[in-house]
Amino acid sequence: MMIQASGIRKSFGTLEVLKGVDFTVEPGQVVSIMGASGAGKTTLLQILGTLLTPDAGSLIVDGTDVLQLGSRELSAFRNRRIGFVFQAHHLLPEFSALENVMIPALIGGASAKEAREKAMDLLKKVGLEARSGHKPSQLSGGEQQRVAIGRALVNSPAILFADEPTGNLDTHTKAEIHQLFFQLRDALGQTIVIVTHDPDLAVLCDRTCHMKDGLFI
Repeated sequence: MMIQASGIRKSFGTLEVLKGVDFTVEPGQVVSIMGASGAGKTTLLQILGTLLTPDAGSLIVDGTDVLQLGSRELSAFRNRRIGFVFQAHHLLPEFSALENVMIPALIGGASAKEAREKAMDLLKKVGLEARSGHKPSQLSGGEQQRVAIGRALVNSPAILFADEPTGNLDTHTKAEIHQLFFQLRDALGQTIVIVTHDPDLAVLCDRTCHMKDGLFI
């Protein structure tokens, strides 16, 4: 099992956002999480991705009991084993597409040569090899999101988490990015968990889980 979450609870003040969520994902699955705003989707995604700590419950990610790790160990685990793609791409404007993809590999201890090779290979996979020298301002929204996906994958993570990854894109570009997730799964065996409001994306996934009021229904 790639993710095994049990009894996950999370409150912010008096507001109980997650009320004992159970969730599992098999290796190589693409799973979508849907639900109205405020259902708890993003909070759950942040807990699964080790960005937030639950108030209660257990969480095994890629065979590691992540809730038992210290902050330094957890940070290292996250950098090595988890990739994130958000609605806003968060690319660094002063760096090229290639450099943006390289950065997490360099942080992870790769040599400049190794990071460059991995980054260029991923830009090929996401169809942006010819745009590798362009800065974000010279790229379309869809191209910027492809760079962000490449960056999320550069350390060969066990799991890619995506939070509304096509929320800012037009219909045609959305469809291209949706297909890209499945191409990457087929090429890399990538496990992917996607929070989305988009039924066109959800219907493509191996499994869709619906959240309401802090629980799956």
